[in-house]
Amino acid sequence: MSGDNHRVDASPNPAPAAPGAPGAPSGPPPLFPTAPAGASRLRRIAVPAGVLAAVAGAFGYVATVDPNQPGHYPVCPLLRFTGVYCPGCGGLRSAHAFAHGDLAAAFGANALAVAGYALFAVLWAVWLVREARGKPLRFALRPVHWWGIGALLLVFTVVRNLPFGSALAP
Repeated sequence: MSGDNHRVDASPNPAPAAPGAPGAPSGPPPLFPTAPAGASRLRRIAVPAGVLAAVAGAFGYVATVDPNQPGHYPVCPLLRFTGVYCPGCGGLRSAHAFAHGDLAAAFGANALAVAGYALFAVLWAVWLVREARGKPLRFALRPVHWWGIGALLLVFTVVRNLPFGSALAP
């Protein structure tokens, strides 16, 4: 019998380290795909730039095709069948007004959507800066955060459908 009972794995693609093991990346996984560590700055910011282009294209479309004119967009099924405003009702009119620089009309159509635009802008800017520096954007929402988001949407929906919350209705 030989004394060489150990096996050496010389595979070119070693398996990634298990979470928590030495050499494993710390924190949650990246939120979006990231470029390899040695990639150029231009390559690292390509995905955030693509996301911004898609969002700008969507806002551009909504800015040119007026949701206030009937027949351009489908009607909200919840509103059509129940008469209840969902959290998204008025979102297209809000985006249209926002794209035209009318913030008062945007808030009047859907205040929660305008808050979402602001949140997106902040997260996108942080993502772009971190990618440009070669650090992926990592954050994880715990179940309590998801419950909080759900509660916010529920409260917004209920309040905008009550008489005293009619200012939040589109």
